[in-house]
Order: sequence, then C-alpha cells, then structure tokens
Amino acid sequence: MTDTATPDAPAPGATAPNAAGAQRQVLLQKIYVKDASLEVPLAPQVFTKQWQPQLDVQVNTEAKPLEGDALQVVLAVTVTAKLGEEVAFLVEAQQAGIFTVRGFTQPEEKAAVAAAYCPNLLFPFARETIADLVQRAGFPQLLLQPINFDALYLEHLQRARAQAATPAPANSVN
Repeated sequence: MTDTATPDAPAPGATAPNAAGAQRQVLLQKIYVKDASLEVPLAPQVFTKQWQPQLDVQVNTEAKPLEGDALQVVLAVTVTAKLGEEVAFLVEAQQAGIFTVRGFTQPEEKAAVAAAYCPNLLFPFARETIADLVQRAGFPQLLLQPINFDALYLEHLQRARAQAATPAPANSVN
C-alpha cells in the first residue's frame, strides 16, 4: 500500500521513494459531502417510544479516476435504526474526497490506496456528518465505531482470490 505503514515512513501526504526511485504521494485535495439524506418515517410517534434501537451500519466505497493523477473516492455510510420491526430512522451520507495519487507503479498498490487509505481519511468526516444529521433529527447522539478499512480490503482480496480459485460448475445437458 503506502510507505506510511512502516515506522520510518514519512507522514501521510509526504513523499517517499519507492523501489523504482519515483516519489509516492497521496495528497488530499478536497473533502466534501456528495450526498446526504435522513428519513424518520415514524415521526412524531417515534419520540414517544422507549429508545433502545438496533443499529445496522452499511459501508461502501467507490473510487473513480479523474484527470491526470486525481482520484475521487466516495465513502457511503448508511445507518438504519430499528425499534423492533419499525424503522426509527435511516440516514445516509456519501463523504467524498479528491486525492492526487502519484508514484505507485503497481496497480495493486494504487487499488489499496483507493480502497483502504483514502476511506480511512474520509471516515471521520462521514461519522461527523451522520452524527450531526441524527442529532438534528432529535435523536440521542450516535457515535459510529472506527472501521479498519485495511482489514476490509484484505478480506475483499481474499474473497476475490477464493472465488477465482473455485472452478465454475460445468453445465450439463440431458
């Protein structure tokens, strides 16, 4: 991924030589909310009920190359709070960032930057957006727990490798 994982690595966004001698850089250019929505289908009755919700948190990332070395990464976080079978609220935020990514010669390295490093930078902003929307809707404070995007990316790679290693079933004709 990036050289920032080693103890002697430069700070994020700084440059470090890779094996080919080129400078690796991941520079944050812009962070913005691409989309946000909040639904409270049971309002106002939901505010008269005892508040012990079951939370479901869904996270998705998407990376799209832009001009030159620019990359847009979008982190989508959806939180659904249910009281029993009823949805108390549903909130979604798409936190986006534009990054300059240079000096990564291997496609796997650039993919890891887009799928793990950039979402790690975006998540605190998405968490704040979600928490603000939930609180403005009249609900108690919501603190999303940190997410290890590096581990999620490695899981994704392992699943993809396992699927590639599994032979496709042969079609039989009778």
